[in-house]
Amino acid sequence: MTARKLIPLHTLLHDIRACTVCAPVLPHAPRPVVVASADSRILIIGQAPGARVHASGIPWSDASGARLRNWLEVADETFYDASKFAIVPMGFCFPGRGASGDLPPRPECAALWHQALLAQLREVRLTVLIGQYAQRFGLGDAFGPTLTDTLLRWRDYGPRVIPLPHPSPRNIAWFKRNPWFEADVLPTLRARVRAVLQE
Repeated sequence: MTARKLIPLHTLLHDIRACTVCAPVLPHAPRPVVVASADSRILIIGQAPGARVHASGIPWSDASGARLRNWLEVADETFYDASKFAIVPMGFCFPGRGASGDLPPRPECAALWHQALLAQLREVRLTVLIGQYAQRFGLGDAFGPTLTDTLLRWRDYGPRVIPLPHPSPRNIAWFKRNPWFEADVLPTLRARVRAVLQE
């Protein structure tokens, strides 16, 4: 892993996109999805691409992505500008479907790639951790007993880190039960995004 940090970022991204380590356990051909630049200012760490993203090859090109961009209050062209946003899921490939939704991200990706990749994103000023897998990775021992407990302590992680629930339509009931998220977290998130992009 130490040697991999010396690889130029464009080469590292090429290697990630060509990765087939999980091919034997995926229900489809691998299609790693990642966006990053040495100039990226905001880092989005999510779970794993869904079926629509697997088909398009474009991260967050689904209903969850539309809600996420609304939360961030950014246009598509800004969100997909790698000099502004790096998009690094915990698992780079769609893991397949389970009984109650998509399967968890494959663990191989973080072990193989994340340390080297994140080390090269030196201009990042804000990291947005979406969902429990990203939060366990990014917060370590600071992750609470549940995702909701973690999100309730969102102020403790700022101003450089903001945890978010997954913006999936499947979580609408959670959004309704927790109106504080929209009232308290989103205005701060949007202000931080605006400030970082204007630096």
